[in-house]
Amino acid sequence: MIYVIDHKDSFTHNVVHQFSLFDRVECSDFNQIDKSKLNKSSTIVLSPGPGSPKDYPLTSKIYKTYKGKKKIIGICLGFQQILFSEGGKIIEQNKIYHGFQSDVIVNENSKLYKKGQIFKVGRYHSLKLKEPFEAKNFDITMRCAISGSAMSIENNIDKVYGFQFHPESFLTINGNTLIKKILSS
Repeated sequence: MIYVIDHKDSFTHNVVHQFSLFDRVECSDFNQIDKSKLNKSSTIVLSPGPGSPKDYPLTSKIYKTYKGKKKIIGICLGFQQILFSEGGKIIEQNKIYHGFQSDVIVNENSKLYKKGQIFKVGRYHSLKLKEPFEAKNFDITMRCAISGSAMSIENNIDKVYGFQFHPESFLTINGNTLIKKILSS
């Protein structure tokens, strides 16, 4: 079972729909966590949402509690939440991307996707990771083809993954393939 933590985002229903193609999905608001369902899940998904990761201390606590015990996938705010929980700095970017399609390129750090592969993805964010970023077992695995900003992370030891972009968006080509690779890893 996949447990989606909803940060009150309009995309969460689309995230639930996408993940339900692969397994049963339960979803709760970030401030109304069902601990029984959370404990029964095999995968936790941190949804997109408004604001900054610092606005969601409960989600950081859940992440730290279950890291290394369950597969964790972060999307947009969820991606930033993982990085923030690992000591990363999340900052405003110069250009805001809302409903914007970009090319992202897979780099040599990825164990899931082929180096040099390009994905067209949907972006909806005004924040980004400030680099350099270093955390044990974490690799930045995709970058924006134009700006070089971090677009995905993999921690294959602790089974933690994240996308700055939205794999569930209609602007993301092959989004289901991206998710399936993680769920089957």
